[in-house]
Amino acid sequence: MIGKLKGIVDSYGDDYVILDVGGVGYQAYCSTRTLQALPQPGEAAQLAIETYVREDLIRLYGFGSDVEREWFRLLMTVQGIGSKVALAILSVLRPTELATAIALQDKAQIARAPGVGPKVAARVVAELRDKAPALSSADPAVASLQSDLADRRAPQPVADAVSALTNLGYAQIQASAAVAAASRSAGEGATTEMLIRLGLKELAR
Repeated sequence: MIGKLKGIVDSYGDDYVILDVGGVGYQAYCSTRTLQALPQPGEAAQLAIETYVREDLIRLYGFGSDVEREWFRLLMTVQGIGSKVALAILSVLRPTELATAIALQDKAQIARAPGVGPKVAARVVAELRDKAPALSSADPAVASLQSDLADRRAPQPVADAVSALTNLGYAQIQASAAVAAASRSAGEGATTEMLIRLGLKELAR
């Protein structure tokens, strides 16, 4: 079984990359987020690989990290989720954001992924609630901020920064995670404008 590939990016498709490893081109299907993080054709890249073998098919799935691959495996254990839906979820949520959504039982965030309806999202948060912490626990700062926002206890600049990022189209969890990171780096007394600017930098990573 192939567990890792290290080579040169040959070309891209809509949902896959072809990686040239010693003259052999391996086609690996990836999440949108992983594809966007890979370099231009002709440059070196490395992927963690999940090999799927069937009687009539051998398919490789590529991931930017071992953690993302483990989340893919975990998502595939949920009833009604196949590889395409698992990659769709990982395309819209980072592993830490997915862990936070599950910890907070936030079905709406998971349902943002293409092909994931309310019922499937409900199964994800229900079936993975006890499994997810062992793999990648939710960011406690994000969970705390989400709670403060719900109870209207968050400092006004923080609340305004989260609101501004969500108005730009980012999900609540993504905005909260970015502002939580911005608050840690900026320290107390940071203005709304500073938190928005730092938050956008976090989201651009």
